[in-house]
Amino acid sequence: MLEFLASNATMNNVWFVILLTGVVTYITRSAGHVVLARFKTLHPRVEAALEAVPGAVLVTIVLPPALTNGPLELVAMLAALVASFRLSPIGVLGVGMVIIVMGRYFGF
Repeated sequence: MLEFLASNATMNNVWFVILLTGVVTYITRSAGHVVLARFKTLHPRVEAALEAVPGAVLVTIVLPPALTNGPLELVAMLAALVASFRLSPIGVLGVGMVIIVMGRYFGF
């Protein structure tokens, strides 16, 4: 069923993966909304846990590459952390990306 993942990428495979990802994302978001809509109020601990999820997901995605790929990624992550105190999220992404691109350009 998932043989296409081992084969060379074609446009059909790319569109299939994009569509499948969208469907799975829609289902999980809808299911979460349906489950939470049944409760009139949520316990404060549950609300705090739900509010912490985006940050936890971001750390899970960013931290392993930053710590295992080399010093350039760590520098970019630290610069983005410092920039996050003053810039919008898109600006923070820009700072990190510029550092990575320039570092790669200069051979780091």
